[in-house]
Amino acid sequence: MILMMVFMSFIGSLNSNGKGEDDLKWIRDVGAKKFPRASRVYWVNDYGAVGDGKTLNTQSLQSAIDDCAMKGGGRVKFKPGHYLTGSIFIKEGVNLVIGKNVTILGSQSIEDYPEIETRVAGIEMVWPAALINFMGQANAAITGKGTIHAQGKPFWEKYWKMRREEYEPKGLRWIVDYDCKRPRTILVSGCSDITVKNITLMQAGFWTVHILYSENITVDGVVIRNNVDGSGPSTDGIDIDSSTKILVQHCDIDCNDDNFCLKAGRDADGLRVNRPTEYVVIRDCISRRGGGLVTCGSETSGGIRYILVKNLQANETGTGIRLKSAKTRGGTVEYIYADNIKMTGVRVPFQADLNWNPAYSYSSLPEGYIYEDLPVHWKVILEKVEPEEKGIPHFRNIFISNVKAENAETAIDAVGLESSRFENFNFTNVEISARKGGRISWGKDWTMRNVKIVTENGEVVGETNCVNVVWEK
Repeated sequence: MILMMVFMSFIGSLNSNGKGEDDLKWIRDVGAKKFPRASRVYWVNDYGAVGDGKTLNTQSLQSAIDDCAMKGGGRVKFKPGHYLTGSIFIKEGVNLVIGKNVTILGSQSIEDYPEIETRVAGIEMVWPAALINFMGQANAAITGKGTIHAQGKPFWEKYWKMRREEYEPKGLRWIVDYDCKRPRTILVSGCSDITVKNITLMQAGFWTVHILYSENITVDGVVIRNNVDGSGPSTDGIDIDSSTKILVQHCDIDCNDDNFCLKAGRDADGLRVNRPTEYVVIRDCISRRGGGLVTCGSETSGGIRYILVKNLQANETGTGIRLKSAKTRGGTVEYIYADNIKMTGVRVPFQADLNWNPAYSYSSLPEGYIYEDLPVHWKVILEKVEPEEKGIPHFRNIFISNVKAENAETAIDAVGLESSRFENFNFTNVEISARKGGRISWGKDWTMRNVKIVTENGEVVGETNCVNVVWEK
């Protein structure tokens, strides 16, 4: 019923842009359709778990989960306490209940996260398992008012040391994120009908919630607090990666990279896999610190389409609606709908860039390395996209409505390519106060309807190499 109300309330905005009901019928099908209902309780303490914050409980927790799944499902619960663990794997029919007096602590030893075949940052490779994993499962959940504290700070420090002292001086910025194998907090991979609800997640070592190659997933009421005792690099909030029919709602994220992020693979490997992210609803959420309220990219190879974001707030977030890719990514991003967005202190409310972060986005092998001796994932990143035109991304059919942004630095910063214009962007009922107006470069068929941008010195949004950008009252 709530989603139907969202659907009906958004139709008016679409109609004003020449769209109609058929464009959003898909929102009725997002989110988990099943939930594990078996009521039997399996206490991890009966399997030897100790909530003293020191004892490593990985085996005890996994035994309770496996027994619950084998006997038809149910709830795996904890007596109050702090439970230290490495990677655990949730099975079908299991609801892992983390109560309000329970804290799960992530091990700070990488040996407690077994390596698995997965995809991370756009390429398939071997990487440590997450702290909590759903892999190839259906009808399972994590719920409760408790906390998962990933204790990721040592992984942050390892990353900065590698990047600053070794990789950047050697011209290897593009590979350090892949070589420094930091564990994610929650991974949902190859799954359906998974629910993550009401828990608090803290200090992720890397991405916090990664939804990969999955369908009908719900993330509801999750609080993410990664900026605890520092600011972790690449600690994204919720990443939706080559997945479909996803519902994210009532979440509150404070992280140090993209808050809500849509991804679909990187470069040659992403084009090989060629799986889109599509049919996603993100609604009634808040972002605080972070790189972007809602980001599409930079991993766009498989395409990102049919995304509805609605009723969102951004407070002191780096950017608001952010579209980013690179000239080797490829893919098409289209039919993105954003409605009723409030931003305060957001540096750039709308940003789009097709040549994002070249030092990271483009790989080249420095002298002194022998290609045949390289790790497999280095070779994957180095593989060239051929022909080159296949690597050019395309962004089109973007609908932004009912946005109010205050105290911004730059209102709009959109830089396309001569070979790939930003096409059919529609802004309706947008009000931005900013220090500078900003720019639109290589745009085509933009409609700016009732868009009010107030700057300190009256500066307007500049247009370069644009075709048919229309500002209407």
